Amino acid sequence: MATHTSKTVIFAALAGNTAIALTKFAAASFTGSAAMLSEAIHSFVDPGNQLLLLFGLRRAAKPADARHPFGYGLQLYFYTFVVAILIFGVGAVVTVLQGWHKIRNPQPVQHAWINYLVFGIAILFEGSVWIVALKAFNRQRGGRRFLAEFKSSKDPTVFTVLFEDTAALAGLIVATVGVLLSQLLDLPVLDGAASLAIGAILAITALFLALESQSLLTGEAASHETRVGINRIARSEPGVVGLNQARTMHFGPNEVLVALSLDFEDSLPAGEVQRIVTHIESKLKAAYPEIGQVYIEAQSFAADRSGADAALRM
Repeated sequence: MATHTSKTVIFAALAGNTAIALTKFAAASFTGSAAMLSEAIHSFVDPGNQLLLLFGLRRAAKPADARHPFGYGLQLYFYTFVVAILIFGVGAVVTVLQGWHKIRNPQPVQHAWINYLVFGIAILFEGSVWIVALKAFNRQRGGRRFLAEFKSSKDPTVFTVLFEDTAALAGLIVATVGVLLSQLLDLPVLDGAASLAIGAILAITALFLALESQSLLTGEAASHETRVGINRIARSEPGVVGLNQARTMHFGPNEVLVALSLDFEDSLPAGEVQRIVTHIESKLKAAYPEIGQVYIEAQSFAADRSGADAALRM
């Protein structure tokens, strides 16, 4: 279920974010910076998110049983959705409230050099994790465009860490600029404004992750390339005169269900149809190892259309 790369990316993010969070909280308590506290809250949420992803990977790896005959792969998508909720609920909302409080009660940042030091160290840590996640994501996407791969990817672990760390780097830059401008212009309110901006970044990140994870959770089809290949294999088999329907659904990053409705030659005996069905299933699984279950229905085109029309009238 889980690739070694996915776990490597998550463990790297977990170690880096834990160290960064502790450092930021210490700096925020010493300097009184709202932007630094917002960054600390953000970094505190991230390790919890990585633990949830690891727990989701473990749950998704459980074998199928009587209660979950198609396995537990969808649980990974559920925990990814929970991560998005945490980023918004704990990260974005608390950060915005903190920034609003600082705007209403602006106080100069004390010992700002500590903030710059911590921001610099955090950028190095976050940048290192971000590079690890980006390399893993690029290996997945091949030559596809970035956003196209994000929308079509069925493994949420890598792109979740990548988006989290992208938001973290953007937040660090905003926080640094906010503290710097609050000093140079003698406007402490800009420190609070930076906190609001960080909250907006977290909210946008959470929205993207929530939309993608809910799409996976509610049953995404296999990739276009895989669907085209499935159709080609089914249609090319001798004895098959038509492909009525081909439906696919991901039950996890590497677990695809395939349901086919095929029109066979009327003169074929039942035993020959059975042999063809078995051969098609073997060819599909050999061509696409992520295919786990294949269900093939023998039905004429007319009967299939009649059933589809009846379903539309219900």
